[in-house]
Amino acid sequence: MSGLASDDITPWLPPEDLDRVRRQVPMLYVDVLPVRVDATGQVQQVGLLLRATDGRLQRALVSGRVLFHETLREALTRHLEKDLGSLCLPRVPLSPQPFTVGEYFPTPGQGFHDPRQHAVSLAYVVPVDGDCQPQQDTLEVGWFTPREALLPEVQAELVDGHSTLLRQALAHVGRLP
Repeated sequence: MSGLASDDITPWLPPEDLDRVRRQVPMLYVDVLPVRVDATGQVQQVGLLLRATDGRLQRALVSGRVLFHETLREALTRHLEKDLGSLCLPRVPLSPQPFTVGEYFPTPGQGFHDPRQHAVSLAYVVPVDGDCQPQQDTLEVGWFTPREALLPEVQAELVDGHSTLLRQALAHVGRLP
């Protein structure tokens, strides 16, 4: 152990400190594609979040920062429950291995784009078994077959490189048509 008492661990930085750190250090995130699978484990549906961002509707994967002293399993579960509700019942693998790594840059055209920061994201496909209801700033959780998720109109709604991550996730699970 590091010798830190639990009182010494602050999971969030104050906003002004977070802004300063984001300008100087890449942040660690997880991107998660929630899926519904059949009895054989084959992906039948993918869940995409619908949000109102900057006055327009956009779709996204579940995504968020990994906190100080938080395991990847904890981060995956926390973000899935934050966006899909505590009854989503995620099946996070015992040893979470990402299917890819995404790099987000504040400069457009240099990989995935995040105007706030340089970030590195570990991307996962996680089956969910429970009741998924939109939470916080999510307006709806849309469930699509893999073929529907790849329709141009759905792809056009995805933000910040999430269309690329979705295609990579579907290829990873053998569901890219």
